[in-house]
Amino acid sequence: MISQCGGEWLLGETSADAVCLPEDRTDEHRMIAATAHAFMEQEVLPRREALEAKDWALARTLMRQCGELGLLGVDVPDAWGGVGLDVMSSVLVSEAMGRYASFATTAGAHMGLCIVPILWFGTPTQRRTYLPGLVSGEIIGAYGLSEAASGSDALGARATATRLPDGGYELNGEKLWITNGGFADLYVVFAKVDGEHFTAFLVPRATPGVTPGREEHKMGLHGSSTAPLLLQGARVGADAVLGEVGKGHKVAFTVLNYGRMKLGAMTVGGARQALKEAATYAAARRQFGQPIARFGAIQVKLSEMAARLYATESALYRLAGSLEHDELPHEVRGRAFEQHAVEASILKVLASETLQYVLDENVQIHGGNGFVRDYPAEGAYRDARVNRIFEGTNEINRLLIAGQLARRAVKGELPLIAAARALPDQFLALPLTPPDDPAALLAHIVSGLKKTTVLLLGAAMQRYRESLAEEQEVLLWIADLAIEAYAIESAALRASRVMARADASVAAIHRDAALIAASEAALRAEMLVRRALPAVLEGDMLRIALSGARRLLKVPAADQRPWRRALAAACVARPGAVFGESARHGMLAG
Repeated sequence: MISQCGGEWLLGETSADAVCLPEDRTDEHRMIAATAHAFMEQEVLPRREALEAKDWALARTLMRQCGELGLLGVDVPDAWGGVGLDVMSSVLVSEAMGRYASFATTAGAHMGLCIVPILWFGTPTQRRTYLPGLVSGEIIGAYGLSEAASGSDALGARATATRLPDGGYELNGEKLWITNGGFADLYVVFAKVDGEHFTAFLVPRATPGVTPGREEHKMGLHGSSTAPLLLQGARVGADAVLGEVGKGHKVAFTVLNYGRMKLGAMTVGGARQALKEAATYAAARRQFGQPIARFGAIQVKLSEMAARLYATESALYRLAGSLEHDELPHEVRGRAFEQHAVEASILKVLASETLQYVLDENVQIHGGNGFVRDYPAEGAYRDARVNRIFEGTNEINRLLIAGQLARRAVKGELPLIAAARALPDQFLALPLTPPDDPAALLAHIVSGLKKTTVLLLGAAMQRYRESLAEEQEVLLWIADLAIEAYAIESAALRASRVMARADASVAAIHRDAALIAASEAALRAEMLVRRALPAVLEGDMLRIALSGARRLLKVPAADQRPWRRALAAACVARPGAVFGESARHGMLAG
């Protein structure tokens, strides 16, 4: 079995039976998803206008109700007040919350950026003191990392923690862009001890010298609090240190890996909701005497939205299953997220950009109605823009993907350079024409995407060596290929298992979605390789590599209209349930 972490899936083949699929959910998973969707539908969505008007008392009430249902404690063992469920359950809850981005952000920051760091890095006393209240929703958590001069460069923080004679610390500085900042009770704050040692602290709001600032006026997420936090001589005890002094980066970066996966789940939920809205609207909206869903121009949009969503949710559940496979106790599950840092960053970029594409097309399908607040398309479009910024910008995550792959190769943990050197000898053995059989074509495209990623990364490492980190354009191109490879392999693995076991009508929808996603990815990758290879190779080696890449990524000149029309028809016939049972009843929807 090929490992699913740290980019090792780039080398060799992965069995469909070795990965987790959305279709693998149990009855318990269905019940959890149904509970989360019912909560969103009955309690949160009807109160959207009040939340958008910044009724934070209502937000706190909803968080308490969420806690009563156990939804805030899915990642926390019962010993600390939670329900201790598996990673898939955590994903399902986040997907449901993704139907309304503001509440998803409120709950996501609370769970992922306050509960999880305390669970993973807190002392028994800190866990006992804070986790029960956080899990119940009685205490609201927030996370203060960013500053005016340190956004992506988190370790460049200027907030200070001065040691006091009694062993405590005095905190000074200002933190920005804090989700839940306006009404949180507890902040995870990062500051430098003695101006040097980057450290995490647990800081209650009631601490003298802690002052939340005014709400930011944002493009979107109006129903979520975002405010600065001013620290002026705020004194905390030695027991406020979270983790170890000087090891704040371990807290920050490990938690961000978790947050990236959860953001992936929330954005998948949002994309699924938008596809449902688009399909429903297209079926009802009539022009020229018929529903616009019957027009090819709309069917192209619906099918592309569905195909991209199919690949993204396949990647999400693959990552969730790989994390669960480690079978680590909840308190030390951060180790698994460290090992899956590459895949977490891939999912964050993939899912946030898939959501942005789907929402843009949703607005377009709605036409003028998509531009006014009477329809949810407008608000969802504004809300989604920040997903490509927080949890590390997509540019930073792309650099992390390529950089971590390169570092693993240098350490000998990932034999990418040897694999890249072996590729030119394989080029002449490649068939001149790609296969026509759907399963064989999917395997061909997956192999091509993985091998071109290895080819580009290996060539870049050999040319630039230690200075590769300075060639950010090349790193971005490597990351884009790796993202395509992971997404399309995930979709192909899912489709192959479903096609082998499901009835013909269900299998056909999965096949068509995977074929559309894979074919389009291969075309994008070919253009990307033509742009990237001249930056790392020249002369005969460049010509050989370009020729080989063309063969690796070649797809047949197939008429996609039958695939797209069938997939679009499924979107309209089963809105919210394109690929299976309805998410509202606990199963993944397309």
